[in-house]
Amino acid sequence: MARHPEAPNHRRHSHLRSTLIRARERRRGDEPAPQLTLGERLSDLVAAIVGSWRFILIQSGLLLAWLAANITLGGGAWDPYPFILLNLMLSFQAAYTAPIIMMSQNRQADIDRLRSIADYQVNIRAEAEISLLHEKIDLLREQQVAELIALLKTSLERIESLENRLLPGPPPA
Repeated sequence: MARHPEAPNHRRHSHLRSTLIRARERRRGDEPAPQLTLGERLSDLVAAIVGSWRFILIQSGLLLAWLAANITLGGGAWDPYPFILLNLMLSFQAAYTAPIIMMSQNRQADIDRLRSIADYQVNIRAEAEISLLHEKIDLLREQQVAELIALLKTSLERIESLENRLLPGPPPA
């Protein structure tokens, strides 16, 4: 049974196609995402809320309202100047939000670390494939040069034989 000359290339192309499909699926995130714990979801939510302009604007408005109300009420205010209660509330807010935001950032750093490891592995594989392709191209060029040299030698031999037939040799001495 005669083998088709394109059969190895067909297998190689189908392998390449399936490898590309698997890589595309990994990039898209078709794999199920890991379930987050309640703490992880809450830390992400707090980080998203506290790290937004909406939160900053609302908190700034509340602080200004607090200050304005306590200044206008004067001595009968619930938090007169130097606003110790306000300072205490802001300290509590900072004391609790900072570690929660750090939890979210640490989890994101872990995800980024895993992605960078995966990227590094892909780069190493790509480098190996490129080196292999360079070796194959170099081998093909060497084969082509050898074939050309052989063709040149046979051509020179033919030219010399034709010259010997057509041109008379030197007169005998």
